Amino acid sequence: MARVAVKDLVKRFGKVVAVDRVSFEAKDGEFLVLLGPSGCGKTTTLRMIAGLETPDEGEIYIGDRLVNDLPPKDRDVAMVFQNYALYPHMKVYDNIAFPLRIRKLPADEIDRRVREVAKLLRIEELLDRYPRQLSGGQQQRVALGRALVRQPQVFLMDEPLSNLDAKLRVYMRAELKRLQRELGITTIYVTHDQAEAMTMADRVAVMNEGKIMQLADPAELYFRPANTFVAGFIGAPAMNFVDASAKVEDDTVVLDTGIYRIRLPKDASEVLIKQGVPSEVIFGIRPEHITVSKQEFPGSFAAEVFVTEPLGSETIIDFKHGDAILKAKYPGHFEASPGEKIYIGFQLQYAHVFDKKTGKALV
Repeated sequence: MARVAVKDLVKRFGKVVAVDRVSFEAKDGEFLVLLGPSGCGKTTTLRMIAGLETPDEGEIYIGDRLVNDLPPKDRDVAMVFQNYALYPHMKVYDNIAFPLRIRKLPADEIDRRVREVAKLLRIEELLDRYPRQLSGGQQQRVALGRALVRQPQVFLMDEPLSNLDAKLRVYMRAELKRLQRELGITTIYVTHDQAEAMTMADRVAVMNEGKIMQLADPAELYFRPANTFVAGFIGAPAMNFVDASAKVEDDTVVLDTGIYRIRLPKDASEVLIKQGVPSEVIFGIRPEHITVSKQEFPGSFAAEVFVTEPLGSETIIDFKHGDAILKAKYPGHFEASPGEKIYIGFQLQYAHVFDKKTGKALV
């Protein structure tokens, strides 16, 4: 197995900078996810590591080897694509065996490795079928098998679950994670699905506009996002953001949204005062950290229901804040009609404050 390190990677397509000075290291045996919206540069970064794209600047190391000038076949990586890229005229057995036949391995060695991989992926009974005779989940396992059979140092996966239905995707997430842990192969995985990233990764690199916004473990991204982009991208529903003015009153930072005033806890106030309190900030609070009641309670304020979204185990409550709509997540069923008055409270120990000019987290 091997680490993968990229240093100051740059890729341009004409005037568009698709990857802009990206640097990170996937440690030996780590499951690292590149997460971000479409067009953020994550797939281009993966393709450069695979050797399918040539970087304009920067270095790529696999193990201790600089691989910039090596062709894909010499990099000892295996890539799993979004569309699986199976050969339709070959049976499953031959699809999996193909990379070994290219290397001219002995027939008995090929047969042993194909059957070992098929057993690991629980597709032994599919070896005689053609890809068209398989479900999406089965095709995905065959594509994985073709990558696994090579016994590469590194797995590169480009949204391999995106073509599966929701139920199968959740099941395959767990299967992929189990497989990676079992084999200990360094894996770099691209997705736009934050639930996939948070449940599977050891660490996540959140990308936007060709740059890495934050590289951290899932808990760090959720509880301590580096900026408004990461805070808004991680979590479902997304974090609520409210513009506010900030000032210090009696050694406490007070935020004024124009509708209500928020007095920050002492420890948060101390951190902000030490840094210097900007006059304009963004107050961030996740829907699950908002308390909702039909009765007034200490620290609450009145709001008007815009709409409710019942999900069975929880209810998303959209409520009006001036001209904006904020979301709260209520555990269980909450019945309320549009226009109904409710009371809202913020769990301030989970609140976030961002600099309005830079978007960077202040506390």
